[in-house]
Amino acid sequence: MIQTVVLRVRMSCSALGRRLVACLLNISEARRKDLVETVARSAITDIKGEKREGVTVLNIFNDSDYNRSVITVVANIELITLALTLAERVAGTSAFLFGWADSPQHRGLAQRRKEIGWFGKVLNVSNIKPDIGSQPTRRYGITGVGASPYVMNCNVTIDTQDLALGRSVASAIRESSPGGIPGVQVMALPHEGAVEIACNVESVHGSSSSHGEEQWPNVSIGGQTFCHAPASLITARVAELIKHHGVAIKGTALVGFTPRECRRLAEGAISNGIGEFWKELRRVHM
Repeated sequence: MIQTVVLRVRMSCSALGRRLVACLLNISEARRKDLVETVARSAITDIKGEKREGVTVLNIFNDSDYNRSVITVVANIELITLALTLAERVAGTSAFLFGWADSPQHRGLAQRRKEIGWFGKVLNVSNIKPDIGSQPTRRYGITGVGASPYVMNCNVTIDTQDLALGRSVASAIRESSPGGIPGVQVMALPHEGAVEIACNVESVHGSSSSHGEEQWPNVSIGGQTFCHAPASLITARVAELIKHHGVAIKGTALVGFTPRECRRLAEGAISNGIGEFWKELRRVHM
C-alpha cells in the first residue's frame, strides 16, 4: 500500500506581531489513533524528545472510513523550514511541491497530482520525478509540500447514494469549470451511506468585492489581499444544483479553522506553552 502525505502550509501575520504558519498535515492513517498522535507529537518535540518552543498542534481530525487524518500544526514562521527539509531529514522520503512552494510556476495541487498520475487506478511510483528527495518507493510513498495564504476543507454531504449526481455537482462548482467557484477544487465521494462533495478551498488574489458574491473572508499577507469562498456560498450552490433532483443536504462540515480563529487559538496555545492543544479543544472541527 502506498502511504501518502500532503503537507500544506498557510501563512498568517499575528496582531501581536508574531508571524505564524499553519500546517495541515494529511496522512493516510486514522484507525490507529495512537500512531496518529505519535505523528502529531513529533511536530512539537525534537529528535531527543524535548519540547519545541513556539509550536502547537491545534487539532487532529480522523476519518476512519477513508483512513485519513488531518493534523493542524501552527508554529512561528522560522519553523517553516521544518516542512521544506522534511525529505532531507527523513530517510526514504521524497516530495513534490505545489502552490507557493512550487516556485516559480506555483502549480496547484490538482495539477501536480495529475502530472504524477495520482488519479490513475495504480500509481506507478517508478515514473515519478520528485522535486525533493530520493526516487519514490511503494514503501514510503510520496509527500506533497505546498504553501498557500489560506486553505480549508469544506465537505457538503448530500442525502443520496447517487454518485453520478455527486460528480455532476462537483464538476459544476469546480474552479476550472465555467461558472465554477474560484479557489475550489472538489471531488464527490461515497461516505456513510450518502455522497460527500469534498472541497479544497484555497485563497485567491483580491478582495471579496472582486467576485460579485456575498462577502468573502479576507486575509492580508505582505501587503497583498487574498480572499476565499465562504462555506455558506459552497453549500448554497450545492443546494441549488441538487434541488431539481429531489435531493437535500444532510450537512456541511469544515476541516480547519478560519484565519482569525486559527491565529487566536495558536497565540493562546503558544503563549501558554501548550503543545498538545488538540486535547484542550472542546469544540469539534470536522
